[in-house]
Amino acid sequence: MFGLGLQEILVIAIVVLLLFGGKKIPELMRGVGQGVRSFKEGLSGEPAQQTTQNTSDGSSPKEESSEGVADAAGE
Repeated sequence: MFGLGLQEILVIAIVVLLLFGGKKIPELMRGVGQGVRSFKEGLSGEPAQQTTQNTSDGSSPKEESSEGVADAAGE
C-alpha cells in the first residue's frame, strides 16, 4: 500500500527510538493498546474485563467512589 520495505521500517524505528528513548516507548505502546481496547469496547457496546493496572511507580491506581465523582461534578 505505502511501499514500505524492511529498510524504511528500520529507519523509522531508529528515528522513533532516538526521539522518545528506550524507557518511554513501552509507556507509549501501553497507551496505544488501551486506546485500541477502548475503541473496540465502544464499537461492540460491551465493556471488556478490567485488568489490574499498575501506575509507573508500581502502586495500584486508586478507585474513585461515586461520591467523589458527584462532588467533582458539582452536584
